[in-house]
Amino acid sequence: MGRAARLSPEAHHRALERLYASAPINHAFASALTVVEAGRTRIAMTAGPEHFHAGGAVHGTLYFKLLDDAAFYAANSLVAEVFMLTTAFNILMTRPLGPGPIVAEGRWVSGERRVLIAESWLIDAEGHEVGRGTGTFMRSRIPLASLPGYA
Repeated sequence: MGRAARLSPEAHHRALERLYASAPINHAFASALTVVEAGRTRIAMTAGPEHFHAGGAVHGTLYFKLLDDAAFYAANSLVAEVFMLTTAFNILMTRPLGPGPIVAEGRWVSGERRVLIAESWLIDAEGHEVGRGTGTFMRSRIPLASLPGYA
């Protein structure tokens, strides 16, 4: 049994938060992950003009990233041994998103063995849902304990 398998759920969740913060992509998208509890996450960030498309609203890239990450970490919060992989992700963008604080929330839906399903939603500064996503996540062969940001 590896070191990750011995972590308490709380320690696993804090390690996932450190892993998220250590990912190079998150240097381009200044955001913070909180694992609220097993199967539930929250990511907060502030959107600015650097995230806009030519029409003056947030580009879909940011919707996808936040929705995928929130659902992904909701699923991985239930798996302490290995890093999960996104195998499919569908998004629905329901409103344009302007500058300001945004929050993505994720929730595990089903699955416990090889494939897990999780959903997420994106909320703007006024409390409106602006997007929703659903993904499937598969266990990889990458031990979480082998990832520097997780340690």
